[in-house]
Amino acid sequence: MNLKILSIAAKWLFILCLPVLLLTASIGWAVNSLWLYQYGFEKYNISQTTGLADTELEKAARGLISYFNSDEEDISLAVVKDEQPFVLFNQREVIHLKDVKGLIWLDYWVLLGALVYALTYAGLSLFWRRKRYWRRLAWGVLGGGGITLALMLALGLGTLLRFDQLFLQFHLISFTNEFWQLDPAKDYLIMLFPQGFWYDATLFCALATTVGAVVLGGAAGVYLKRTKRQTS
Repeated sequence: MNLKILSIAAKWLFILCLPVLLLTASIGWAVNSLWLYQYGFEKYNISQTTGLADTELEKAARGLISYFNSDEEDISLAVVKDEQPFVLFNQREVIHLKDVKGLIWLDYWVLLGALVYALTYAGLSLFWRRKRYWRRLAWGVLGGGGITLALMLALGLGTLLRFDQLFLQFHLISFTNEFWQLDPAKDYLIMLFPQGFWYDATLFCALATTVGAVVLGGAAGVYLKRTKRQTS
């Protein structure tokens, strides 16, 4: 009985791991996607807003990506404006970016944990080399994909209808200080990444997660359909 309960718990943990795995992977992809940064810079005319050339904006984006993946505690990023070099972020922005980096690394660790568990569970299931275990794994993938799609539908609708409130609540929950409250007239961090950018980034993550769920769930569904024909 204890083994059966443990097996059921392990299966449900695997199912619930899939949405976490796909979402954290999508967030990690977005954080490291130079294309996404450049897309936002072009869409929201950031060069005109900041007075920085496109090459300097790219330098800033690359510098942020490098900082988020480094062991540096504080960021120090210099760019050139009107042929004069200057440090892009003030102390308030540096502190906030340090907090953001902490969230990004939390995402990385959660992604790693979910990936390790999912691969371990899948490996043990396939190790038995029995079709019923393979089918159980496929049903788990299908279930995890379905939960992911439901969650992404909710996130997508929330983003489309009430993004302002979601964005505010995210900051209130995620940060224990007020350094995220920046001035768009003088703080370059918010000039580089206006709220519209985060709206697009959220939809990007939701879409990437959805595509991952569809691919995995679709593959599991095809496998279940084919093996059902073989056993019937």
